[in-house]
Amino acid sequence: MTSVAFLGTGLMGLPMAGNLSRAGLRVTAWNRTRDKALPLEAEGAVVARSPAEAVEGADVVVTMLSDGDAVHDAISAAAPGLRGGQVWAQMSTVGLAAVERLSALARQHGLTFVDAPVQGTRQPAEQGKLIILAAGPASARPALEPVFGALGQRTLWIADEAGAGTRLKMATVSYSISLTAVVAEALALAGGLGLDPGLVRQVVTGGPMDSPYFQAKSEAILEGDFAPSFTVRNAEKDTRLIVEAGRAAGVRLDVVAAAGERFRRAQARGHGEQDMAATYFASFDEG
Repeated sequence: MTSVAFLGTGLMGLPMAGNLSRAGLRVTAWNRTRDKALPLEAEGAVVARSPAEAVEGADVVVTMLSDGDAVHDAISAAAPGLRGGQVWAQMSTVGLAAVERLSALARQHGLTFVDAPVQGTRQPAEQGKLIILAAGPASARPALEPVFGALGQRTLWIADEAGAGTRLKMATVSYSISLTAVVAEALALAGGLGLDPGLVRQVVTGGPMDSPYFQAKSEAILEGDFAPSFTVRNAEKDTRLIVEAGRAAGVRLDVVAAAGERFRRAQARGHGEQDMAATYFASFDEG
């Protein structure tokens, strides 16, 4: 039976760790705020008091934390419990510079590093239907097969070298973040022009511009339901990582840069912990 140390049980990490436990894997979880990990005990997981305690004896270490610094801090704190040869699946969205730093940290501790960010939000995480964008040595795949199988509907093995997963994540999350801003702006504009914003949804529904994503985000905005699947705060963080990646590659990313400005306005107005659909409020001078 594969044993997994799961570091980070926030909005995404908690359901992911729960899916691993329900799939029959031995899970030891850690979160900086320990109370957030305690619901996993009902799923049969052990909640550790430190990263070092969590990783001791694990076959696979999974990190699902807010950013590269948080991941680096957690693995550094885990060092007393690490052993050479453990597989580290780094599944957070951290950006290109951070993934290089984390890969170096893995080498320092003799870990087999797999760069494996996920595409999907809270609901796919709960359903075990994430898409995993994996890059790492083939030797790590047998250990990760039951882990990724419990977490996702599909795993794309992109390359053997770390960084390829994160590069693809930058492109795909750019699409979802920018599309959220576009939906929010269209509904806000209709309202500002004195129309029922729901008319936009009626026009798009069933046509070539329709999609499940449009339906989900437009419904959330129209119903005022901003329970987070992916927060404004995290979306804003990702826009900065995406723009940095584009700049390094010589690619101008005007749309996602503008989306980042919207997320910063929404966050400044108190919507940072709401779903990123709350970028809708950035369309107005107040709210």
